[in-house]
Amino acid sequence: MIVMLMEKVPAGLRGELSRWMIEPKAGVFVGNLSAIVRDSLWERACKSARGGSVIMIYSAQTVQGFQTLSYGDTTRKLIDWDGLCLPCVPNNDHSPGAVSTKQED
Repeated sequence: MIVMLMEKVPAGLRGELSRWMIEPKAGVFVGNLSAIVRDSLWERACKSARGGSVIMIYSAQTVQGFQTLSYGDTTRKLIDWDGLCLPCVPNNDHSPGAVSTKQED
């Protein structure tokens, strides 16, 4: 299983991916592809993003059962924490409970 999430990409790229995968919601693509087709579509998506961003999640033999790749400036960062992939929402607000990716002194 493969899931691709796209933000601010050209409509032509979304149209090209819809030939291989279904798009249940705008910018969200789901499919079951071979590794060769998956890698080819990933390369095309990265080359055609034009300032947008792409995240790909696919089945893999890991603790969580999936692997992630990201390209461009996504609204959420995927960080590796001891082998676990965790989403992080950067927050510049310094209010109590705010999540930040920066360490403060």
